[in-house]
This record gives sequence, structure tokens and C-alpha cells, in this order.
Amino acid sequence: MKPLRMLSWPLMALLLLLSPTLFGGSSALYSVCTTIAIFAVMAYGLDLIVSDLGEVSLAHPVFFAVGAYTAAIASTRYGLGPIETLVLSIIVVLGVVGFIAFVTLRLHSFIFSLVTYAVTVVAMTLASNWAFLGGSDGIPGIPAFEVFGYRAVNEAQLWPIAWGLLLVTLILVVAFRRSKMGYAAMTVHLNPALARSSGISPERIRMQVFLASAPITASAGWLYAYQRAYVSADILSPYFLILMLTAVVLVGRRYILAPLAGIAIILFQERFLSYGAYVDRIILGSVLVLVLSFLPGGLVGLFRDLNRRIGRSRQPHAESQTLKT
Repeated sequence: MKPLRMLSWPLMALLLLLSPTLFGGSSALYSVCTTIAIFAVMAYGLDLIVSDLGEVSLAHPVFFAVGAYTAAIASTRYGLGPIETLVLSIIVVLGVVGFIAFVTLRLHSFIFSLVTYAVTVVAMTLASNWAFLGGSDGIPGIPAFEVFGYRAVNEAQLWPIAWGLLLVTLILVVAFRRSKMGYAAMTVHLNPALARSSGISPERIRMQVFLASAPITASAGWLYAYQRAYVSADILSPYFLILMLTAVVLVGRRYILAPLAGIAIILFQERFLSYGAYVDRIILGSVLVLVLSFLPGGLVGLFRDLNRRIGRSRQPHAESQTLKT
């Protein structure tokens, strides 16, 4: 059984790569698949904080923006290629998140969330007004993605890159959850007192998980810049924060494919069942409120509860049939 399970993951990854072609290969389909992959990577960074550490970071749109702005500035003004801009994005975001983590090191959950949201507000103000970041005009003219002779000038050609980034992200998340840091983060999440008595510092683990999650979200911003060929302060809008949070909690927490499935559901509605941009965002925010209020286990938890109730309702009937026989 285990060899079959190990073989199923590469087959699923290959099927995902070929899925746009299998379903017609239209440019719209490649576009939505590429965007789903990028936004899923963005959400996986936050997922480590929410699902594993048990905190709520509202600063992850900043990390997404750091990746996008670094790629935009480095490519348009200094002529750096995608590999160089990716490395630079990770270095810059580690500096940013290191500062935030140090400042919020000993803050409790509620205050921690408020401070991280304040960071997002400050970042949006800077991006909108600072000429170095393009101000309200943003940074246009980002060159096409080109690495090792492979040039992606459209969504179909960018899709394999987005797929590869998503695959690497999934591997990193699985490795994190199997690591000592991952187990320590869950201990801090479930029982901080036990963590301290076991010699685990919640403050140090928070900083380490923060440092691990930020580059994931920044790498999504890095590729998003190449997809749009333009970066502006709109990537710091509340939409991206609500999108990340909804994707993390919609399906269920700590399921490896949950953020990907959550993003896919949201973007499918926005692209193919849209009621207009404003209504779609109201729907997105409403879904987040409903899930947090009434479905703490997400859709997986809902189906599990329904299945349990159906099983309980069938049990008395089965017992009565047994008594009759």
C-alpha cells in the first residue's frame, strides 16, 4: 500500500501539470490555473502561521508585496533575471520579517495580530506614496520571465513555472510539518505550558516559523510580478489578506491540499460564476465570516459531522432490524 501511495503523488502532480491541456488548453484556462498556483503558494505561507503555530498574521500581504516589488525593481532598473530576483526577494523579505518578528516577539496573540495589521497599513501607505516604489503609478514594464533559455511570454508558457513553484512549496510544507520545528510549533499551538516545560521557547518558535513562512509568500509575489508585468500598491489591498485567510480556513486546517483547494474554489467562483468585482468581494468576506463563525473545521469538518450524523441515524434502524430477525 505504501509504494502505491508514494507513486500516487507524482501521478497527481503530473495530472495537475497536464490539466489545462486535458480540459481544452484555452488561454483563459491557463490563466486561471497559473493564478491559482501563485495564490495557493501565497496562502501556504500564511497556513504555516495559522494552522501550525495557531497565530493569525495579518502581515503576509506585505511579504507578498516584498516579493513582487523586489522582482519589479530589480528586473526593470537593474536588469536582473528571475533567478537573481528570486534570491534577492527572499533576502529582502527575511530582513523585513526578522524585524517584525523581533518587534512582536513577546506580544500575545490579539496584540500580535493588531501589530501585523498595522504593518500592512503602513506598507500600503508607503507603496502608494513613495516614488522609489512607483507611488500610485506602480512599476510597469517588467520583462517576460526568461531563465536558462526558456522564455514565458504568455500564460501557457508561465504555467509550468507556476506549477513547479507550487510543487516545491508543497514539498517544503510537508518537510516543515515533519521537522522538529514543525512538531515544536504544534506543541506551542496546542499546549504552550507543556512546550515551556519541555524546554521549547514559544517566542523563539514563533520567530522561526515566521522566518520560514515569509519566503514562501514572497516567492508567490515574485512570480505574480512576472505574470502581471506590473506591480502597484493594489497588491496590499484587503482583498489579498481576506483571500489568504479564506483559503486557509475554507476547506480545513493542516490538510496539505486545503489551501490549494480553497484558492481553486474562490477563483473558480470569481472567474466563471462572477457577479461583478464588488459582489464577489462581498461573497469572499461573507464566506470567511461564516466559516470562522459556524464551520471551525472547514468543509472537511462539515462533511465529517454530516457523515457522523448519518451514521448515528442509521444505527438505531440497523439495531431494530437485527431485533426483528
